[in-house]
Amino acid sequence: MTTTPPGRPSPIVPRSERLVRWLVLGTAVLASAAVWWPVQAARIKEVASVQGVRANQLTGFGLVFGLDGTGDQSTQSPFTPQALAAFLEKNGIALPPGVTMQPKNLAAVVVTAELPAFAQRGQRIDVNVSSAGNAKSLRGGMLLSTPLRGADGRVYAIAQGNLIVGGAGASAGGSKVQINHLAAGRVPEGAMVEEVVATSLGEDGVLQLDVNANDFATARAVAGAINESKGAGTAQAMDGRVVKVRLPADESERVGFIADLENLPVTLAKPAARIVLNARTGSVVVNEAVTLADCAVAHGALSVTINAMPVISQPSPLSQGGQTVVSEKADITIQQQGGALIQLPAAAKLSDVVKALNSLGATPQDLLAILQAMKAAGALKAEIEVI
Repeated sequence: MTTTPPGRPSPIVPRSERLVRWLVLGTAVLASAAVWWPVQAARIKEVASVQGVRANQLTGFGLVFGLDGTGDQSTQSPFTPQALAAFLEKNGIALPPGVTMQPKNLAAVVVTAELPAFAQRGQRIDVNVSSAGNAKSLRGGMLLSTPLRGADGRVYAIAQGNLIVGGAGASAGGSKVQINHLAAGRVPEGAMVEEVVATSLGEDGVLQLDVNANDFATARAVAGAINESKGAGTAQAMDGRVVKVRLPADESERVGFIADLENLPVTLAKPAARIVLNARTGSVVVNEAVTLADCAVAHGALSVTINAMPVISQPSPLSQGGQTVVSEKADITIQQQGGALIQLPAAAKLSDVVKALNSLGATPQDLLAILQAMKAAGALKAEIEVI
């Protein structure tokens, strides 16, 4: 570092160097501001959706042909030959009375699909196919023409095509090898739309946006972003879920207007502190707003061990009518491990909360009980949701 001797003028710093210094200083200030005042930026289309613009569920029951002996067994799935008989009768083939069909290359399946919004006649959609009987595999099969109906019972699409099954398997001599699931498959673009679902963009010139999360701050932020871009009074937040937007009077401009709305940036407030616990898998998810106060935790483990040993009792030598008897002897051991009392410091950041919880050395299953106890004690500043 150089200094200017007394009595001498200060050295002249070139303009380009001064500009670089100001840029570095400004970058440091912005970085520190981002740390102390974190914000979440998103587009309106990522936090809200237009009411009425949604997909519709379609279902159907069909038959898959061409299986290599891995189809349904008619004795355990009697509806499969019944469906085949109905198909043959529809095509003018009558079976002799008393004839029982037992095809092994046929399987009854349930077909599902989603009809997207604004889908038009002739467009194709993907379908999922799942076995409805006891078929071993749907690999190599072809889905026959299957009507797909909506909740109102009307046919909106017809599905047909070759199945794609993402698994493989083989069995012989009582041994079996299988990779992934063989009783379900997919037909890409396997259904053709036959009926259109009417969708309207707003009623009486008012469009409703439904916020994904029930949050008043998010609804206010969405309305504020629209009013800032399209003019004051264009949008109004009705509650934590609904935002009303006035549409242009000219209907030819509404599509472009909605497209502009969906791409408007919106600044989201910090989310509510929440911890989600999955009691079945032991998963624990903590968001960034969770804070921890000073507390002390002790958690012990209780283990029960059962060992079963076979005991063989044989008859005495030269005895008559004796039999060898095999029984079991069970040894049950209960062991409780004492948990040391560990003090957890207060933590205001997610990284500090994670470090404090990891210091307990508890498994995810143990954390389910520890977090609930910390919440009851008032040391955990978060809402706990168990799924």
